[in-house]
Amino acid sequence: MNKISLALKKLFEKHRIVFWYDSKKELRHEYEQLELAEIAKIELQNNEFKVKYRILREEPHQKFLLYHAGAPPSDMDNWLLDVQLASGEFSADQAAIYLSELGLGIEFIDIIKKHADFFNSAQRRDKLNNLLSSDDTQNAVRIKMLAVCAVSDPREDAILESLLGELALKKSVKFKLIQRCGLESFLWKRLQICYAYQSDTPGILDFTIELFKSCYAMSSGNPSQLNADALVFLKRWKNNIRLQNAFEILSKKCADILNIEKELQNRDSASLEEIDYFEAIDKKILNDLVNRIVNRTIPASERENLIRQRKQSHWYAKYRHLYKAADYGARFIRALQEAELGIESVHDGIVKYTKNWFRIDQLYRKYRFHACQSGQVSILGALSELVENLYSNNYLLDVNNNWQKIIDQRDKWGVFNINMQRYFFKKQVRPFLNNKKKVFVIISDGLRFEAGEELHRLIRQEDRFDALLEPMLAMLPSFTQLGMASLLPNREIKFADNDTGAVLADGQSSQGTANRSKILNNAVKGRAKAMRAEELMGMNKSQCRNLFREHDVVYIYHNRIDATGDKKESEERVFDAVEETFAELIKIIKKLTGANASNLLVTSDHGFIYQHRPIDESDFLGSEVTHAGVSLRDRRFLVGKNLPENPGMKKFTAAQAGIQGDMEIQIPKSVNRMRLQGSGSRYVHGGASLQEVIIPVIKINKKRKSDISQVDVNILGSSTSQITTGQLSAAFYQTHPVTDKVRSRTLRAGIYSKDDELLSDSHTLSFDFTSEHPREREIRVRFVLTSRADDLNEQEVFLRLEELIPGTSHYQEYKSARYLIRRSFTSDFDL
Repeated sequence: MNKISLALKKLFEKHRIVFWYDSKKELRHEYEQLELAEIAKIELQNNEFKVKYRILREEPHQKFLLYHAGAPPSDMDNWLLDVQLASGEFSADQAAIYLSELGLGIEFIDIIKKHADFFNSAQRRDKLNNLLSSDDTQNAVRIKMLAVCAVSDPREDAILESLLGELALKKSVKFKLIQRCGLESFLWKRLQICYAYQSDTPGILDFTIELFKSCYAMSSGNPSQLNADALVFLKRWKNNIRLQNAFEILSKKCADILNIEKELQNRDSASLEEIDYFEAIDKKILNDLVNRIVNRTIPASERENLIRQRKQSHWYAKYRHLYKAADYGARFIRALQEAELGIESVHDGIVKYTKNWFRIDQLYRKYRFHACQSGQVSILGALSELVENLYSNNYLLDVNNNWQKIIDQRDKWGVFNINMQRYFFKKQVRPFLNNKKKVFVIISDGLRFEAGEELHRLIRQEDRFDALLEPMLAMLPSFTQLGMASLLPNREIKFADNDTGAVLADGQSSQGTANRSKILNNAVKGRAKAMRAEELMGMNKSQCRNLFREHDVVYIYHNRIDATGDKKESEERVFDAVEETFAELIKIIKKLTGANASNLLVTSDHGFIYQHRPIDESDFLGSEVTHAGVSLRDRRFLVGKNLPENPGMKKFTAAQAGIQGDMEIQIPKSVNRMRLQGSGSRYVHGGASLQEVIIPVIKINKKRKSDISQVDVNILGSSTSQITTGQLSAAFYQTHPVTDKVRSRTLRAGIYSKDDELLSDSHTLSFDFTSEHPREREIRVRFVLTSRADDLNEQEVFLRLEELIPGTSHYQEYKSARYLIRRSFTSDFDL
């Protein structure tokens, strides 16, 4: 009874009048017991004229159920035929009830009978009912039935994605349901229509193998069984974040089945630049790239274009550190090739280092960081060996041997044309105070100049932040205690007369933040504070503002680089520590500016030397170093009294080094180390190398107005603006280079109909070019059109660039260009 009532209610949602012919005269009782709100029941018993007058004239808005016990009359004898044709008809057999329940016409009865297992489930019928539309064809209904079985949207591509996801999980529940419901043959027919898939043994795995095989062939310019729509499907599936795991599992499975790794052995990497269906392709490209860099057979422009192209690869995120290591390694080799390492004077050496040579240290650091992060020791083996040899032997040793020759000619340290660390407070801090301005000083232990230069660029990339970088010369020996003391206000700097390594500023110990606060307060009349970075970061906003309000000078001490490098067990992580330092210092800077600080200085106590591989025996002092008179010893310096002469060491008296007292200082020449039990030897500081003694001073100011913009991107016009084949090659131009204050832009590109239907594959494009040359800021992309585009011949379509709305998953149009699809019938023939 409930089924009859529900089915009738469904019919009355669409019709005012419903006819019910009880052909077997079995359901009179059900009819008589039936109660339907606001629906009048009439039994047809030779009263057709009277009924017709009532339902059409007397009560034209009333709903009627017209019941007849018996078969329907012939059309010739049916006086209500015209009304019946315009109304609904109810049948009480199971199939008819389902049709009524779903609001489908009698023409769909074969679907109900052929796929009985599907409709035997009320849950499946409910889900299907939610998808049905009044204009559905039989194919449309079956597609929606497939969607219910596959738990997907009612589109062939979505159904297929769901089944591929199930295959990746080694399950077949959805596919078995499709089989049980008699929909399997319909599925294969749809895949043949959509993607030209045919097989003697059709199956989801069989289709998957053919999909990867055909798309690889198409992208390689070879014949394939499947059509261009299959290529577009694969690309969309691959690029869908939700479906990436399934894609990757099946990609690996098909790569093994198709023996892709063997096939790639005979392929040139250049022919693979735009293909990313298999992880093995990226491995092949990376292997060839590294070999060509080592053999120096790849031009810089080709390397840059290749890596830029591979940034669009599905696997780039997994191999980004490898790509970056290769890029930095190549740039390091080129920078060293172009460098002339001669030094004519102290001033010449400092200028050349701070203008050019520091970049070699920076590129070495970036290479080593990304090489370690990649975890790929084998593939980078030859490149790492080359980079290490060049850095240690052709750069670090050469440049510091040349620098040492200049230092050997000087009898005093610090009388150079460069800011000296000892006068930092006087020249950098005091001017703010004289102008009644507050200043915050951040001192990061071990932040050498090249790292400071990168930090300076990162700060400038922040909105409303400006930063100016200057070099400063550290005191000798270039170690923490002396460097920290020299950055404080001082009239006199000297070593404590003991073996503690303590350094006194105006007679006051400079060790620890408490002592440093005392020294600062003596200089600024009690309105100063020294504190550790951890203490600052633990403060809330109110405490930070109190800190700003109550003090004119605050020194903040940060220690990540030196704390990591100074320990033998962690020194190999020192370049990781540099990257961590950047993030931590920017957080500190933002916290301070958030508390109204507008004048900030970032500097360091000393730099450092780091060589990744174990130090060669030749880099240690060969002559015996005596302990006589030594009060403080490290791998790169000695401090003591009456130190004996040593040909491998440069000696300064305290006065020559610019400090007070009667201590003497000895520094191993160039980059040599002294042997020291239990300490690391790859990360060292204390000596006079350029990397140890040239440190950064970064002056930071926060502006009131935004000073960040993004690059603009244009779609370069075509001479025809017509699409005549199944593909379109389009060029995009970034109008200005990316700089500290001009940010990159990421856009999604695709070809759309005027109804916003995507007619091609889509590409995510990163416009992050830094070149000053316009031609080097162009990118060309090939779009593959779906067969749907054929239906729009002689119609306009749009090549559209879209930009993600920040904080959402939605896109908005950035720019578009019109194209006319004009395909000749001959374009459908194979040549």
